[in-house]
Amino acid sequence: MPMPEESRAFVSSLIDYYVGAAGSYVEFASVYSGVAGSLKDTALGMIAGGIYSGFMQSYQSRGASPSLEEVREFHEIMRERAPQIMEAVEGASG
Repeated sequence: MPMPEESRAFVSSLIDYYVGAAGSYVEFASVYSGVAGSLKDTALGMIAGGIYSGFMQSYQSRGASPSLEEVREFHEIMRERAPQIMEAVEGASG
Protein backbone atom coordinates (compact mmCIF):
# COMPACT_ATOMS: atom_id res chain seq x y z
CA MET A 1 0.00 0.00 0.00
CA PRO A 2 1.50 3.37 -0.96
CA MET A 3 2.08 6.03 1.66
CA PRO A 4 -1.05 8.14 2.16
CA GLU A 5 -0.81 11.63 0.70
CA GLU A 6 -1.29 13.06 4.20
CA SER A 7 1.84 11.22 5.36
CA ARG A 8 3.83 12.33 2.32
CA ALA A 9 2.82 15.94 2.97
CA PHE A 10 3.77 15.58 6.64
CA VAL A 11 7.22 14.20 5.80
CA SER A 12 7.72 17.02 3.30
CA SER A 13 6.75 19.58 5.93
CA LEU A 14 9.20 17.99 8.39
CA ILE A 15 11.99 18.27 5.84
CA ASP A 16 11.07 21.91 5.18
CA TYR A 17 11.17 22.60 8.92
CA TYR A 18 14.57 20.97 9.40
CA VAL A 19 16.01 22.71 6.34
CA GLY A 20 14.92 26.01 7.86
CA ALA A 21 16.39 25.07 11.24
CA ALA A 22 19.67 23.66 9.87
CA GLY A 23 21.71 26.34 11.61
CA SER A 24 20.44 25.26 15.01
CA TYR A 25 21.30 21.65 14.25
CA VAL A 26 24.78 22.57 13.04
CA GLU A 27 25.31 24.46 16.29
CA PHE A 28 23.97 21.53 18.31
CA ALA A 29 26.07 19.07 16.29
CA SER A 30 29.21 21.04 17.08
CA VAL A 31 28.98 19.65 20.61
CA TYR A 32 29.19 16.08 19.30
CA SER A 33 31.17 16.35 16.08
CA GLY A 34 34.50 15.80 17.80
CA VAL A 35 33.22 12.47 19.04
CA ALA A 36 31.07 11.44 16.09
CA GLY A 37 33.04 12.72 13.10
CA SER A 38 32.52 15.71 10.87
CA LEU A 39 30.24 18.56 11.87
CA LYS A 40 28.24 18.37 8.63
CA ASP A 41 27.76 14.61 8.87
CA THR A 42 26.72 14.88 12.51
CA ALA A 43 24.18 17.63 11.72
CA LEU A 44 22.83 15.68 8.75
CA GLY A 45 22.43 12.59 10.93
CA MET A 46 20.61 14.55 13.61
CA ILE A 47 18.26 16.06 11.03
CA ALA A 48 17.60 12.73 9.32
CA GLY A 49 16.94 11.13 12.71
CA GLY A 50 14.50 13.89 13.64
CA ILE A 51 12.62 13.51 10.36
CA TYR A 52 12.47 9.72 10.74
CA SER A 53 11.30 10.05 14.34
CA GLY A 54 8.52 12.41 13.26
CA PHE A 55 7.51 10.02 10.48
CA MET A 56 7.28 7.10 12.89
CA GLN A 57 5.48 9.16 15.54
CA SER A 58 2.84 10.19 13.00
CA TYR A 59 1.93 6.52 12.58
CA GLN A 60 2.19 5.65 16.26
CA SER A 61 -0.16 8.49 17.19
CA ARG A 62 -2.78 6.81 14.98
CA GLY A 63 -2.09 3.43 16.54
CA ALA A 64 -0.56 2.16 13.30
CA SER A 65 2.77 1.12 11.88
CA PRO A 66 4.05 1.99 8.41
CA SER A 67 4.16 -0.80 5.89
CA LEU A 68 7.44 -1.81 4.27
CA GLU A 69 6.34 0.03 1.13
CA GLU A 70 5.63 3.19 3.13
CA VAL A 71 9.08 3.01 4.74
CA ARG A 72 10.60 2.59 1.30
CA GLU A 73 8.70 5.65 0.09
CA PHE A 74 9.98 7.57 3.11
CA HIS A 75 13.55 6.66 2.16
CA GLU A 76 12.89 7.70 -1.44
CA ILE A 77 11.61 11.09 -0.28
CA MET A 78 14.72 11.48 1.88
CA ARG A 79 17.00 10.56 -1.05
CA GLU A 80 15.23 13.10 -3.26
CA ARG A 81 15.49 15.88 -0.68
CA ALA A 82 18.92 14.99 0.79
CA PRO A 83 20.74 17.48 -1.47
CA GLN A 84 18.49 20.27 -0.18
CA ILE A 85 19.11 19.23 3.43
CA MET A 86 22.87 19.02 2.87
CA GLU A 87 22.90 22.40 1.15
CA ALA A 88 21.18 23.92 4.19
CA VAL A 89 23.67 22.24 6.53
CA GLU A 90 26.62 23.44 4.46
CA GLY A 91 25.22 26.95 4.31
CA ALA A 92 24.73 27.01 8.07
CA SER A 93 28.17 25.66 8.86
CA GLY A 94 29.96 28.26 6.77
